[in-house]
Amino acid sequence: MFANGLSYLAIPGPSVMPDRVLRAMHRPAPNIYTGELHAITRGVIPDLKSVARTEHSVAIYIANGHGVWEAALSNVIGEGDTVLVLATGRFCEGWGEMAKGLGAKVETLDFGNSNAVDLAQVEAALKADTKGRIKAVLTVLVDTSTGVKNDIKGIRAAIDAAGHNGLLMCDCIASLGCDAYHMDDWGVDITVAASQKGLMTPPGIGFVWFNAKADAVRETMPRVSSYWDWRPRIDPDEYYKFFNGTAPTHHIYGLREALDMIAEEGLENTWARHEGLAKAIWAAIDAWSTEGPMRINVADPAARSHAVTSLRLEEGQGDALRAWCEQKMGVVLGVGLGRSPASAFLRFGHMGHVSGHMVLGFLGTVDAGLKALGIPHGSGALEAASAVLADAAGADISLP
Repeated sequence: MFANGLSYLAIPGPSVMPDRVLRAMHRPAPNIYTGELHAITRGVIPDLKSVARTEHSVAIYIANGHGVWEAALSNVIGEGDTVLVLATGRFCEGWGEMAKGLGAKVETLDFGNSNAVDLAQVEAALKADTKGRIKAVLTVLVDTSTGVKNDIKGIRAAIDAAGHNGLLMCDCIASLGCDAYHMDDWGVDITVAASQKGLMTPPGIGFVWFNAKADAVRETMPRVSSYWDWRPRIDPDEYYKFFNGTAPTHHIYGLREALDMIAEEGLENTWARHEGLAKAIWAAIDAWSTEGPMRINVADPAARSHAVTSLRLEEGQGDALRAWCEQKMGVVLGVGLGRSPASAFLRFGHMGHVSGHMVLGFLGTVDAGLKALGIPHGSGALEAASAVLADAAGADISLP
């Protein structure tokens, strides 16, 4: 009965769609040959560079995250090349599997599902590569399946300390616009992301940012498919070359509005909002964890994402709690993707168009579900979360 009314999507992407984005997309199909759409598309390019904190190039693809994985690889990795995968969950493993499917040789350093990349191991592995076989290092800023956040600047430092010339390729699909990211300052050569998480636009378009070093590697490739080739897309003389065909018209309108919203808030403020909301969620989980089986997946707060949190219960309890929240209260939580047993895991998505009252609302729903299902848990979760938000928001409003 309490699920009637507006539902709430608390999964780690697609994220909540702002009304402004939906309204921007709710229009007839535009002229794709000339006019407003051309100007809007060219206008989003500098803002996409800004949100990734880069002055280098960005290509837009009609694709999901897996598509831009392949786009990035196709421009710099050929058959027989070697890549080093830094695995902290299902998604960097998946990027490596895609590289293998393209004929690359894949070496993997597996750091498990709860820990960030160990920089010393990265440095040691690259120092051991005395013949320079490894052409690229693949990593994620945040793995959506585990909530682990990696030290990308530290990974670059490890590559440099090893005296290695491999490309640093970073997947920011889960976290761009949520967790702080500085492509140029952190020394990333290629970044990939997609529209449906921190960028608050429906799934369907993805992005590859690349610097001059990466483009020089592209120059040496014996072949790159005409669709994935990033060069025609970055400064085309004809509009259709942006997308190698028909434009994703309504996605461009939605993305334009989403980037405006980020600019109005200020990217640093957007990062700070996500950090405060994440800390409130962690405080609630810490309180629930004082009794019963619930545990947050990543013990070290410095290695946790501000966009997604993974937590574990006992086998079957994750699925039961997720079903109760959706069916009884209209709150949709994320499944335990890539984990075993999957039925024990939940993921909370807190990315993009998310506010304090939305987070307190879904935490209250989870608290009610724990009670209704009789899952043992500690008390005071909502008090702990609200205290974090009250402290972060401050009290600069005077009482009468």
